[in-house]
Formats: sequence, C-alpha cells, structure tokens
Amino acid sequence: MHTVDARGLSCPEPVILTRKAVTAGKLPCQVLVDNPTARENVTRYAQHQGCQVSVAEENGTYTLTLTK
Repeated sequence: MHTVDARGLSCPEPVILTRKAVTAGKLPCQVLVDNPTARENVTRYAQHQGCQVSVAEENGTYTLTLTK
C-alpha cells in the first residue's frame, strides 16, 4: 500500500500530496497527518474524488486510509 507521509506539513501541502497519489492511481493508500485541520481537509478532498476514507488516530498521528 502506498503511503503519503504529510506529518509536519501545513495545508495545503497534505492535500497536494494526496492529490498526486490519487491522480497517479496509487489507491488504496494511507495518508499520515498530525493535525486535525489536515485530517479534515484531506478527508474532504478524498471524498470529493469518490474515495472512501477511514481514520485512525494514535499518539497524535492520524492515519487516513483511502480506497475507491
């Protein structure tokens, strides 16, 4: 599974990295972010692209799993 590590990045960078993975057909993939704003923005973008998104949180890191 492809992983996008966007921890430590502020928006819109996590969304841009996610967009690159989605448009390159690298689904399913996991996106790692470390703040709630990035979690919400990446989730919103992925859902807008028709992806299913599941979110898990551990020690301040959110793992968003994107599938078609």
